[in-house]
Amino acid sequence: MFWHDDCLEHDAGEGLWELPGSWPWLDVPEPHPETAARLRTFRHALTHGPVAPHLKWHEGRHASVEELLRVHTAGYLDSLRVSERVALEVNTVVGPETWRAASAAAGTALAALESGAPVAYALVRPPGHHAQPDMADGYCFVNNAALVAETARRQGMRVAVLDWDVHHGNGTQEVFFDRPDVLTISVHMRHGAWGTNHPQTGAPSEVGANGRNVNIELSLGAGDTTYMRALDEIAFPLLREFEPDLLVCASGFDGSAFDPNGRHNLTADGYREIGRRVASFGPRVVLTQEGGYLRGYSALCLHALVEGLLRLPEPLLEDPLAYVPDDSRLADADLGRVKAALKPFWPGVL
Repeated sequence: MFWHDDCLEHDAGEGLWELPGSWPWLDVPEPHPETAARLRTFRHALTHGPVAPHLKWHEGRHASVEELLRVHTAGYLDSLRVSERVALEVNTVVGPETWRAASAAAGTALAALESGAPVAYALVRPPGHHAQPDMADGYCFVNNAALVAETARRQGMRVAVLDWDVHHGNGTQEVFFDRPDVLTISVHMRHGAWGTNHPQTGAPSEVGANGRNVNIELSLGAGDTTYMRALDEIAFPLLREFEPDLLVCASGFDGSAFDPNGRHNLTADGYREIGRRVASFGPRVVLTQEGGYLRGYSALCLHALVEGLLRLPEPLLEDPLAYVPDDSRLADADLGRVKAALKPFWPGVL
């Protein structure tokens, strides 16, 4: 596990959930959902839960501007250095402390790569997978997963990215869309484009160069069964065919049944199974923390995912909350659309 205290410094302020500002009819403003408290809760679950004896913790570092320029433009990076809190787009707020937190998140993700560990998890914030080369989006400023992937690519590695945050990894798609030498796979709920800072739709038709951009778009309500089918029928067959040296995972927990920012129904057991599949795949893995906003249940899901990554034989924590039915009736149609879009590029695989 890789950690840096400076990741806690970013503060997106208060407002109406993710929307900053003053709302006269709201008696008590709400903290922005992407808070330091979520990361502290995640760490506490791993240091005080039963998985704790199985983990080793390492100090991260700050990324340099030169490193960040591998995936972002200079002008955009300059825009992140501000003296007052301001919204860069409707729900993404940058403040005086954001630059230090974002550079710590990026550098800590790079430290996880540099460690050479078979499985390395960068427990960082702000999240990154929506950040595009020249735009902030979806609470994200620096694309940590893309930075790890691009750094490894420049080192001569064959790299793939697997993203299971409930929202489309549009920033990572934008970085690598025209590159046939990087495979990017995003498993997410169907939400479409959501503004000028997020013009990508996340639809299966956005296939990229040589079909190397894979969007596994799932209907609202998708749960454990549908996610496992998405991984077993599409994601991992493509990964096995691509044969990466490094798998970068953008690891979000906002696909859980209780997350206020998603409309999927994954449980802790589902995340445990995702972890097991990633661990069984074979090559080195670097994971970067993305979403997950009901912090208690997200922390439980993180604990379960780590259990799976460690290939522990039995669950260490029970799930006291999961009860939503696992409805997979739309899975055939959803996965069929993805396979139809990709079949010309991956003959004999799908």
